[in-house]
Amino acid sequence: MGVMQVLPRQGGGALAGFGAAEQVTEAWLANRRLSEHTRAAYRRDVAGWLSWCAGRVIDPLRASFLEVNAYARGLESQQLAPATVARKLSGLSSWYDFLVKIRAIELNPVGGADRPFVSRDHSATVGLTPGEVDALLGVARAAGPRHRAVVTLLADLGLRVGELVGLDISDIGWERGHRTVRFVGKGGKPRRRVLTVEAAAALDDYLAVRGAHDGPLLVTSTGARIDRHGVFRLIRRLAREAGIPSADQLSPHSLRHAFATTARDEGVPLEDVQDAMGHADPRTTRRYDRDRHNLDRDPAYTIAAARARRAGA
Repeated sequence: MGVMQVLPRQGGGALAGFGAAEQVTEAWLANRRLSEHTRAAYRRDVAGWLSWCAGRVIDPLRASFLEVNAYARGLESQQLAPATVARKLSGLSSWYDFLVKIRAIELNPVGGADRPFVSRDHSATVGLTPGEVDALLGVARAAGPRHRAVVTLLADLGLRVGELVGLDISDIGWERGHRTVRFVGKGGKPRRRVLTVEAAAALDDYLAVRGAHDGPLLVTSTGARIDRHGVFRLIRRLAREAGIPSADQLSPHSLRHAFATTARDEGVPLEDVQDAMGHADPRTTRRYDRDRHNLDRDPAYTIAAARARRAGA
């Protein structure tokens, strides 16, 4: 049975049970290039909304922005961060956009909803100083080749944890004299990055132990692909061993955060950091520029200095 057979056109009735809703959700996800982690999060977000509607006898196909607003305020009352609520509503909006496209409904009710403000000038991620990254790398080296490879790839390339755990051995290669790694980034976009000397050495040492066979690059002791939860636990454990005060608040994203802030502090142009991190919007990258509000950088000074040079010429 197809999606159009379980959903009436133009909101003519309720979803035909949870199975139908699940089928629609899977069809929606199949039309998007997403990581498995993101797919799972979207499934949970839609299921949460449908459960909320069912508890109030609301037909999701007839819901208005008023119901979406009530749902959002309920999420906020659970002390969820504004960014979390905004993300849930964003996923739900995409789901409704799909329903509009298949003519199951006329309008997306999330479009007129009141979404929480999320500042692009602030990142909730607990970061690391360059010295703390060095300390973490030092502990990882002593902990063994696999731990060293994991932490070095996160620190030197600023990879997302999903990108890291999704790597296969076949993704490592050479291009024009550079050691490289290829992977699928956010939004299903193919990405390519260079490996630093340290990252390449860490991988070579690890592969010498693991064996350069096909399959996942980073594996557990049983040969299974490592998962994001294992990396999360590893980062916190190594951080505690390194004596980092914020160890219990860190995540793999902390190393990505440190990659971006350090790159900007070292003068790497914003557009180069944006490309390296795979950000579609430069505003996302700008929040890692800790010195961006420094008045010494006001372009008014540059313009005035150029005018003075012309006057003195």
